[in-house]
Amino acid sequence: MGSAPFEEMTRRKGFGHCIETAFAWRYYDKVCPSPLTQVKTQLEAARQRIIDCELCPRLRTYCIGIGETKRRAYLDWDYWARPVPGFGDPTARVLIVGLAPGAHGANRTGRPFTGDGAGYFMYPVLYNLGFATQPLATSREDGLKLRGAWIASVVRCAPPADKPMPQEVRNCAVHFRAELAALRRLRVVVCLGKIAWDGYLTYLLGEGVIERRSAYAFTHGADYLMPNGLRLMGSYHPSLRNTNTGRLNEAMFTRIFVKAREAAGLS
Repeated sequence: MGSAPFEEMTRRKGFGHCIETAFAWRYYDKVCPSPLTQVKTQLEAARQRIIDCELCPRLRTYCIGIGETKRRAYLDWDYWARPVPGFGDPTARVLIVGLAPGAHGANRTGRPFTGDGAGYFMYPVLYNLGFATQPLATSREDGLKLRGAWIASVVRCAPPADKPMPQEVRNCAVHFRAELAALRRLRVVVCLGKIAWDGYLTYLLGEGVIERRSAYAFTHGADYLMPNGLRLMGSYHPSLRNTNTGRLNEAMFTRIFVKAREAAGLS
């Protein structure tokens, strides 16, 4: 209850009645959760299923092995080495879709695009545009929060050579669907790279939203209004391979997210 309605009810019906009403509303909130509470509950359930997933033996073996051998720079780290759940704002209007965790990035830190070159490129852009509370992502405990955005991957385990097998992508689709089902305020989807693009189109195909993927070609800057009313945008993936060669630069990446922010009604 807001203060104004409470004061008006106090004037008309007395303070005692209002106290009883306040307790009634608290009880109602417990037995009838708010939509946001329901979203958080769904996302937490999806998160736990992702972390516990063992559907892809090849990926699980690889991730655990990376966590045991480690990279010399991270010998003092206790690698996450589990499937990586999505991360962000439960009320997100913009969904950012990546390929998979980096072997020594999210597979180490347990959060998408955290602790690797792609994240060091991406998060400053998100911060400058108001999507992130800080420009640096180094660990799950670094205090970073997202505003109006959610980050997920089409594959939740780091794949060897960054190349998941088709069946592994299909196995992970159940987790992608679960998170998207909870994110009810989405208006824009930004896919980072063609595999992420194809993964999202496959999801739409399975949901009956589109009839064929070939109608939506991936390019950097691709922008489609989809039949479900969402905007689908494409960007090259911010991998070191793309950013170090100049195929993707900060200005190009920024333009994508400026458009996404405007399309989502966040500007």
